[in-house]
Amino acid sequence: MNLNISILQKSFFILLVVITLGLIFESCRKDPLYNDNPAFSLKFSTDTIMFDTVFTTVGTITKKMTVHNKSDKAVLISMVELGGKHQSNFRFNINGRSGVLHKDLEIRANDSLWIFIEATIDPNNSTTPLLVQDSIVFHLNNLKQKIQLVAFGQDAYFHTPNVAATANFPAYSTVSGVWPNDKPHVIYGLAFVPNDSILTIQAGTKVFMHNNANLIVLSGASLKIFGSLNNEVVFRGDRLDPYYKDQPGAWGRIWLSGGSIDNEIEYAIIQNGRIGIHVDTLGNSNNPTLKLKNTIIKNMSTAALLAQGSWVEAENCVFANCGELLVWLNIGGKYSFKHCTFGNYWNSGNRRTPSIIINNYYKDIYGNFQIRNIDQALFGNCIIYGNKDEEIALDKYEFAPSVFNVEFNHCLVKTELNIPNQNAIFDQCLKNIDPKFERTDSVYFNLKQLSPAINAGNFAFSSGILTDIKGNSRVSGSAPDMGAYEKE
Repeated sequence: MNLNISILQKSFFILLVVITLGLIFESCRKDPLYNDNPAFSLKFSTDTIMFDTVFTTVGTITKKMTVHNKSDKAVLISMVELGGKHQSNFRFNINGRSGVLHKDLEIRANDSLWIFIEATIDPNNSTTPLLVQDSIVFHLNNLKQKIQLVAFGQDAYFHTPNVAATANFPAYSTVSGVWPNDKPHVIYGLAFVPNDSILTIQAGTKVFMHNNANLIVLSGASLKIFGSLNNEVVFRGDRLDPYYKDQPGAWGRIWLSGGSIDNEIEYAIIQNGRIGIHVDTLGNSNNPTLKLKNTIIKNMSTAALLAQGSWVEAENCVFANCGELLVWLNIGGKYSFKHCTFGNYWNSGNRRTPSIIINNYYKDIYGNFQIRNIDQALFGNCIIYGNKDEEIALDKYEFAPSVFNVEFNHCLVKTELNIPNQNAIFDQCLKNIDPKFERTDSVYFNLKQLSPAINAGNFAFSSGILTDIKGNSRVSGSAPDMGAYEKE
């Protein structure tokens, strides 16, 4: 019995010693050494986060910034908040945590944290851009520091799917009539010009296409784009942030589907999609499926113009800088290009195809070759040049009689094909001579003073095209210049 008491006494004594030592060590341990200098301030990677023109209701890209603690001690930020709280047009998160207010954020000595910011502008029914501002406020040691948030907003007409999807077809919207040009138009998803309807787009209209958006003209319907010099109709992606604004492949295509008729596009700039214009089969044997004038199609990830068994007439147009090819005249048709410039200096990847491909057949699902005649593919007073050795591919079906009526007349071409003078395909053409564009990283392709294309055209192809794409006269010289631009 005494032995048991002795053991209990010793155990109690050991426990008491442990507790006492713990209390001693706890009392000796100090709080974290935060920098409490009232004059100390945080360092930011920027003092202003700015978003360029943002369409109302459309969110921006996410921008980021860093907050640095340049001290040898940790800092404790008592609060980080949005000035506008829940009413703000901005949103932010810190190291993955979202919210309008964050408390007690520690940054270790000589360390930093990330902040990610987005913005969405509310509609205001205004036709002019609006300025939206707020700030992120940091509270540290009774010191307030601010990062300014700025966004320029623009209201727009939004064309979003309003016909529900079915098991066999995605959701879509319909568009027709005359579009007002007082505000931009933004297209989401599929937008159809319904059968036997007309969509007219006036001069100065800006059309912004969301990712994967397509404008599709159905059978019997027509698209009429009537821009004017210095007041063009513009099609482009809807992301205007510096990183995205010139990215190709930002949207789908303008698709003149099988059976669409009497489409006209004049003074338009179409850019940054996958395919600029897709003309799909002949809709009216009495008139061209598409008349294309004074238009620039550029920076497409696939092609500027894809025409399949259709009838296209183009004049004073520029097809420029696309990822695969500029113009594909596929499975036959009837085509005329006069005073057009085809310049392909694509530098965003490895382009493997020539700029122009002309083809008069296809292979059906049973493996049989079907001939579709090229009744005409005329290029008059054109320039076809780029950064590949071969910029023209003539793909004629050789195993059965077929029509392949292709002619390049008074053109400057880059090709390895044999083009003796007065050849049935190449007549009075200049081969592999640098056209001397003023800039090849631009899409305007104005001619330098010593360009061989100056006065090298033929007035026979200038009939009715008396001015160039910039309005300069073509009749003042001894002969017109090749391409869309007359040397001033």
